[in-house]
Amino acid sequence: MIALGRIVAPYGVGGWLHLHPFGDDPAAWSKIPQWWLGSQAEGSKWTAYQLAALKPHSDRWVVKFVGVDDRNGSEALVGLYFAAPREDLPITATNEYYWTDLVGLDVVNEQGLALGTVDSLIETGANAVLVVCAGGQKRLLPFVAQVVKNVDVAAGQILVEWGADW
Repeated sequence: MIALGRIVAPYGVGGWLHLHPFGDDPAAWSKIPQWWLGSQAEGSKWTAYQLAALKPHSDRWVVKFVGVDDRNGSEALVGLYFAAPREDLPITATNEYYWTDLVGLDVVNEQGLALGTVDSLIETGANAVLVVCAGGQKRLLPFVAQVVKNVDVAAGQILVEWGADW
């Protein structure tokens, strides 16, 4: 399962929910046949929900599932992650990646120095940020073209323009 977002709060009294997406194209997720909700804890079970509606609301997204028709039903889903099997995900365009594909990749600068491994990503609103860990040290690298020069998922490596002492 690939986590794509998290349910953050009920929206109204009709079973709608606020969704915090982990990607920049939630509209494409309306084509996913089933949404799977669950926790990311080891061994947790994912439950399938059929999407009734997904729409932008102000600067956020709201979602409605079939059978979740009131606030009590929506409150029970708050805090759960939304995930989908990889085969149900839309195909990414060139130079677009699912975050899960980046986590675990080695980060190397243009001088050939290993900076660490991608531990996670942070969404800042302006761009995503790679959290790169090595020897107890964390570096935050903006995931933008000026910094990230090449991503080779198959080789397990991200090439960056970033000094080892930054």
